[in-house]
Amino acid sequence: MKKYLIVAVGIVLLSGCVPNKVLKQSQLQTQALRADSTSLANKITQLQGEMTVLNGKITTLNNQNSQLGQQTADQQNKLGQSQQTLEQQQKKLQQLQALLSQQKKQSELLKNKMAEALKGFNSNDLTVVQKNGKVYVSLSENLLFPSGSAVVNKNGVDALSKLAAVLNLEADVAVNIEGHTDSIPIRGKYKDNWDLSTARANAIVRILTDNYKVDPVRVIASGHSFYDPIESNSGAEGRAKNRRTEIILSPKLDEMYKLLEM
Repeated sequence: MKKYLIVAVGIVLLSGCVPNKVLKQSQLQTQALRADSTSLANKITQLQGEMTVLNGKITTLNNQNSQLGQQTADQQNKLGQSQQTLEQQQKKLQQLQALLSQQKKQSELLKNKMAEALKGFNSNDLTVVQKNGKVYVSLSENLLFPSGSAVVNKNGVDALSKLAAVLNLEADVAVNIEGHTDSIPIRGKYKDNWDLSTARANAIVRILTDNYKVDPVRVIASGHSFYDPIESNSGAEGRAKNRRTEIILSPKLDEMYKLLEM
């Protein structure tokens, strides 16, 4: 009987110890699972935060990419406009070059016509040259005027008649008449060399327009006194060359000016 009692007590004790051990293991596992769950929750929160940051960066990069795309489009547009402007400028330059070439040819033809018309006069008294796209007809005082006078003599009138005949065939040529003197002060009728040089230019204008019907709209008269010499006024020969009237013929450049204004 005593033997059975000991066995029964042992069984009861064993049955009480087993549930406690299982319970503790279960509690430890539960705690571990809770810790893991908390850790995972923290990691999820961290990842969500990182994802939010990354999404913000993605949005920023997308905005920057969009801006860069717009800037690229703007630059391409500007490049296209610059290319178009360059092409227009090149076209204008080609047109200007063509006009300059045309002017040079017209000037050369005009010089040849004028030289042919005036070939009978002494080369010391009359020269025809081309420079800077213009034709310069230089007539000496000896050919045109008595000393100190603004009255054109017979030979001068003859020369102007031949010059006017060419001008009346060249309606698109502007005519600038410049009177020049030497540096010796004038005496007599005219106040000074300014007065004489201007009077001589005006006298030639009147002969061309009144006698030979050159269009007055084309003609300009000016006096330079002794301030634009071609030789030194220190010697008689130089002064003689400075006493001259220059008739400067310029092909009109209306088309060129229009191009420059575009």
